[in-house]
Amino acid sequence: MVSAKKEMAIYCFETLIAHYNGEDAPPPPDFEDGHHPLFVTWKKAVNGEEARLRGCIGTLQARQLISGFRDYALTSALRDRRFSPIQAKELPYLECTVSILTDYENGADHLDWEARKHGIIIEFTDPDTNTGRNATYLPEVVAHEGWTKLEAIDSLMRKAGYSGRITDSVRKLITLTRYQSSMYTMHFGEYVAHVKSARGVSPSIRGLRLEEKHGAPQINGFVSNHH
Repeated sequence: MVSAKKEMAIYCFETLIAHYNGEDAPPPPDFEDGHHPLFVTWKKAVNGEEARLRGCIGTLQARQLISGFRDYALTSALRDRRFSPIQAKELPYLECTVSILTDYENGADHLDWEARKHGIIIEFTDPDTNTGRNATYLPEVVAHEGWTKLEAIDSLMRKAGYSGRITDSVRKLITLTRYQSSMYTMHFGEYVAHVKSARGVSPSIRGLRLEEKHGAPQINGFVSNHH
């Protein structure tokens, strides 16, 4: 089974940095290509606080991994409509999580899945507008929020755009698909350390000074507190 790897997160960071530098996409990365559904998630942590979401977009359809991570590294960072685009000066505070989705299964009903193990996709017809709706949560979302399965389903219905009253009869309209996810998370400081080890120099970002200070990435005088 394919697994998310360090090289995939590195490729996402390099793709984003190439964008800020006005450069072409980085050279093909050193991981096996294949076709799988995937997501790229960016989070930001400042002053030792818990990392907060800055962008998360992916596809539930199988995509070539290399082109998929290249495209969604930028889409999730720059075009997630819930957030303003990530700026280059935020890089030292970022962490990147790559997710590869596997083991799709049809659920018998809206509760036929395991929290912390499964991600879920729901599809249903809005009884008020007769509109088809769908949405997904990755496995780590439900675990992070500490929701019950019913709370997760109700939240996901809202995410899908349903604004009516949620009752058990409405929940029974749901067709559920469960899946599992392989994840890898890398902080920007870890990315910088990798680049310095592999190439002997820190990554270059146009218009910004990036250097090491007491082991933490520093950019324009601000030191990352990731570690």
